[in-house]
Amino acid sequence: MKHTIATELLGALAAAGAREIFGIPGDFALPFFDAIESDGRLPLYTLSHEPSVGFAADAAARMRCAPSVAAVTYGAGAFNIVNAVASAFAEKSPVVVVSGAPGSHERGSGLLLHHQAKTLESQFEMFRQVTCDQARLDDPATAGARIARVLASARRWSRPVYLELPRDTVDEACAPVWAEAAPGVDREALAACAGEILARLSGARSPVLMVDVEVRRFGLEEQVAALARRLGIPVVTTLMGRGLLENADAPLVGTYLGLAGTPEVSALVEDSDALLMLGVIVCDTNFGVSARRVDLRRAIQASDGRVTLGFHTYPDMPLDALVAALLERAQPLAAARAVAPVEAARGLARDGAPVEPLDVARALNDLMDAHGLMPVATDVGDCLFTAMDLVQTDHVAPGYYASMGFGVPAGLGVQAASGRRPLVLVGDGAFQMTGLELGHCARHGWDPVVVVLNNGGWGMLSAFRPQARYNALGTWNLARVADALGGAGHLVRTRAELAQALETAIARPGRFHLLDVRIAPGALSPTLRRFADAVSRLHG
Repeated sequence: MKHTIATELLGALAAAGAREIFGIPGDFALPFFDAIESDGRLPLYTLSHEPSVGFAADAAARMRCAPSVAAVTYGAGAFNIVNAVASAFAEKSPVVVVSGAPGSHERGSGLLLHHQAKTLESQFEMFRQVTCDQARLDDPATAGARIARVLASARRWSRPVYLELPRDTVDEACAPVWAEAAPGVDREALAACAGEILARLSGARSPVLMVDVEVRRFGLEEQVAALARRLGIPVVTTLMGRGLLENADAPLVGTYLGLAGTPEVSALVEDSDALLMLGVIVCDTNFGVSARRVDLRRAIQASDGRVTLGFHTYPDMPLDALVAALLERAQPLAAARAVAPVEAARGLARDGAPVEPLDVARALNDLMDAHGLMPVATDVGDCLFTAMDLVQTDHVAPGYYASMGFGVPAGLGVQAASGRRPLVLVGDGAFQMTGLELGHCARHGWDPVVVVLNNGGWGMLSAFRPQARYNALGTWNLARVADALGGAGHLVRTRAELAQALETAIARPGRFHLLDVRIAPGALSPTLRRFADAVSRLHG
């Protein structure tokens, strides 16, 4: 095989853990897409709109705890994916963006180039804001080292990176890419940090372990579960961490949602005098509706490669090394106590009553009790809060960045990455953005079960502005859209029809099923109702 920049890049991506590429071709990217197709190491899944490409790659990366690739063309393609990459950056997902670009002879032509924005550098500068490392592969002599550095950054920080590939360098000869070794850890500082954390936990009257996205991103769920069992410490997830420790035999109590959650979980977190936060994003969606502000001076924060206890910080403390050090030294805590887990909603009444969001959660839990757990991809809006009432299962959602349109392409990314049939929860507003990507299911071999909470508007916004007319969308017959896209559509108006449609979808795999579930305007999940009430009280 000829060693070119393209073949070395594809090999390095595979070595870094990438197993697929999502993309949309364009003229500046055609040479790279040709290389992807002829190389054959990574399957290429093309979609219709660049935001969907980014969301699908993000979800695939989350599922496999490894990089996934989004390939686009220069300008019109790359700028169109920026929002999805920003979401991945905010939520710490290692998406590798590879963008085609003008060649050197085009750069020197003196002409403005199609797809160019302000300058030829505008795109590179834009991606500096939403990625943790960037490189332009315009020099065969340095391309290998740049690829190695950027991919190492994606894995070290679990955040997106950006590679710009001029179309006239794709087939240039390139030396092999040697993966960069992870930086060393100061073992003396690590031991001191682990010892101080365990001492703080041992002296506490109510220690609690909180887990969030970095635990999944760095593949630490089994180790964290073992640590929790050894300490005998109750565990909660954040909203962002929903679905963590699903199969890990951990003393998991539930999800912390402040005033929007269950009082038992909220009190457990807010009364703790030693809250050990592993990989937690300290953001408003995780903590913004607390009954009283969580006192971070009493918390132990381990994220972004550092550990903060009270008023001092240990820098350069990777989460995997910290968890290993804690697990090596941990002993049962004297103050540890068992806390009963919050039970998921079950037992759908199969009658002629109209469907409410909590009925959807009950129906899906009944389905998974009968047929086994399925991974879940959720969009924002009330579907996100409805998912808080699901059983613990693999779950991807944009809970912090909260960009609409994530759900459907994320479900496709989940199935591409895992091979497992996913459940997708999405509102009608978000479905209108990216739902047509379901038309690609047949040729890529995907068969998700898509549940659309169709209330004819932006339901979550209506919870804050119930009188506003601008939140209305009209009611679209999405079941008929499914039939046109090669799937099976089910119009659902009652709880009995919901149960029957789900049973049919499970019994007939091989193509996607879309449940157009009509929700009455104003009907909200209990969790969203509590969330909206809490936000209104906190912010007037």
